[in-house]
Amino acid sequence: MTAKVIFNPYAARWNALRRKPEAEEALQAAGIEYELVQSEEPGQVVSLAETAVRDGYSPIIAAGGDGTFGEVVNGLYRAKPEGVLGPLGIIPLGTANDLPVNLGLPLNLNEAAQAIAGGVTRRIDLGKANEWVFDNNSAVGLEPVVSIYNIRMVRLRGVIRYLVAALRAINQKPEWTMRLEWDDGSYHGPVSLVSVGNCPITGGLFHMTPAADPTDGLLTFVYGYAPTRLRMLGLLPRAISGNYVNDPAIHQHHTRRLTIHTSPATPIQADGEIKSHDLTEIHYQVLPDRLDILTP
Repeated sequence: MTAKVIFNPYAARWNALRRKPEAEEALQAAGIEYELVQSEEPGQVVSLAETAVRDGYSPIIAAGGDGTFGEVVNGLYRAKPEGVLGPLGIIPLGTANDLPVNLGLPLNLNEAAQAIAGGVTRRIDLGKANEWVFDNNSAVGLEPVVSIYNIRMVRLRGVIRYLVAALRAINQKPEWTMRLEWDDGSYHGPVSLVSVGNCPITGGLFHMTPAADPTDGLLTFVYGYAPTRLRMLGLLPRAISGNYVNDPAIHQHHTRRLTIHTSPATPIQADGEIKSHDLTEIHYQVLPDRLDILTP
């Protein structure tokens, strides 16, 4: 069957566009028969992926970064809200490429194309936040505030941009009062962040949900409250390794569902993309065994 490549030229701040010939050469060298369609505006990746599924293309190949991978998965889900999605191939052209890093997929384009051509799949869970599906991570509170700062910065590139964005967000010292309810517990009180992971790593180097496993049929979430900027700064380097979850202020749990009520409203991100700036109610759930990823 013919593959459909969903190509996002904006990934990695337009660096993906410069690497487009390299990506196509890798696909051709791997012997993959494909048609490529390029997104021309924000949000179009979702509809392109949905159309590709409905038109019978297989596999669907996402060429871009983590936002692209997430939007392609949402397109697959819209076309097929029940049953297993995919197979999905990954051509990593992003800045962090969190999903392939978490899954141990190749970052070299030739090796990534060869993995797609091999036809071997690995089945993983997905998460859902309100109407958005995510493959890697979602968050409310501090983390999407970091994402907003990250989007605004145009001069810095790479992982350093995430670190600077985190420092700027911490300086703002945002906080919320939230009520969290999950499978076997609840919490009501002040919150600085809630990070919900299908996989452990987000933002290129932060192990925000270090115990997350995309094949365990559960979401892993972390919540915590740091009352001062100094306390937040102290947790930041520990979030890189993931051992910040050992701090008494931080709590990590596994669940099938998580409901959040918050005041004031919070932004939310899913796979690094801001989906809303002002939600007061968020419903998370796991979608177990829902996506087949092409893997070496």
